[in-house]
Amino acid sequence: MNRAALTLAGLAALHVGPAATWLPAVRRLLPGLAGRGAAGHVALTFDDGPDPRSTPRFLDELERLGCRGTFFVLGRMLERHPELGLDIVERGHEIAVHGWRHDNALLTRPGRTASELSRAAALVTAVTGVCPAWYRPPYGVLSAEGLVAARGLGLRPVLWTAWGKDWTRTASPATVLAAMAPGLRGGATLLLHDSDCTSAPGSWRAGLGALPELVDRCRAAGLRVGPLRDHGVLSGRPALREVCETTAV
Repeated sequence: MNRAALTLAGLAALHVGPAATWLPAVRRLLPGLAGRGAAGHVALTFDDGPDPRSTPRFLDELERLGCRGTFFVLGRMLERHPELGLDIVERGHEIAVHGWRHDNALLTRPGRTASELSRAAALVTAVTGVCPAWYRPPYGVLSAEGLVAARGLGLRPVLWTAWGKDWTRTASPATVLAAMAPGLRGGATLLLHDSDCTSAPGSWRAGLGALPELVDRCRAAGLRVGPLRDHGVLSGRPALREVCETTAV
């Protein structure tokens, strides 16, 4: 293999290397990036909104339950429904960035992930007056471009330790709770979806229906439930170093 080919292969490996963090086994080696937090706390997070059909129902249910969460919004959804982004913040929840579109960072043209991440973060601030602190890439797939862009914007990449698999056509509150159960412990970051814009139609109802029991189980175990800002998770810069060091080998 000639030098040019080796260089291209090295650049490709650098670009896709961070995507290995999608694998649970890799995330266990990177507790900050996975969202591992304080032992007495569980972080409740939601992706893909804001959606007028479903997000208000999640906000109402969380209000009834007396807990707050972190909402990872898509720029294109926030652009269409800015009033919902503002409502998220005004109700005491944390708002974070999920990108502009729900695209796999490894399949987008160079430069687009960075520009759209910057655009989404700027829109969150313009709409809510809040500078977002967190970035979760669509599908949980990180790229080198996304990591560098996030660092430049002051965003801390974070994935999850347990998810409800609430995006499928066959999802129900019972299946969401069953999927969450093995990872429902102190320090967990839980992933649900408050929109079906990238999922099976109506699938958000499964996550919404599971919320009361999910919160009850945490509280019964003596765990506090809240947003990532209260979770005690590692800061973004150590997480970025962890990823770079892990994927450089």
